[in-house]
Amino acid sequence: MKPFNFVMSLSLLILSCDNKKQLNNSSSAQQEITKAENDFEEMAAEKGIAEAFWFFADSNAVIKRGNDSLIMGKEGIRNYYAAPHFKTASVKWSPDFVEASADGTMGYTYGKYIWQSKDTTGKLTESKGLFHTVWKKQTDRSWKYVWD
Repeated sequence: MKPFNFVMSLSLLILSCDNKKQLNNSSSAQQEITKAENDFEEMAAEKGIAEAFWFFADSNAVIKRGNDSLIMGKEGIRNYYAAPHFKTASVKWSPDFVEASADGTMGYTYGKYIWQSKDTTGKLTESKGLFHTVWKKQTDRSWKYVWD
């Protein structure tokens, strides 16, 4: 009976360590995703929406815009945001919630955004809404969105 108790105790200890490791992976990933969101918003403000949405997109990223239009792929996203009216637009956002998978390889955020743009007469319009972004850790350890 003693060998059985030893094996069971050892197994529980190993499982306990693995759960702690997964919690650390998840917590670390949440911090990394929050930083990616902040860097993404900062780049949109400094270099423009098109550059930021292209840079932070996974090669297979998909964005949903307008009346349920899906824009697919990194280059498709760049082409979508190349339209002239996006050059006078700006967007600010902040995640209200960040979650990551236990293994720290996927995560998602949601929160509020404010979109501002100028029409051809220079009139500023503003819209507010909610965003939801799904993030994937890349092989180089950076985070890119796969859904926005």
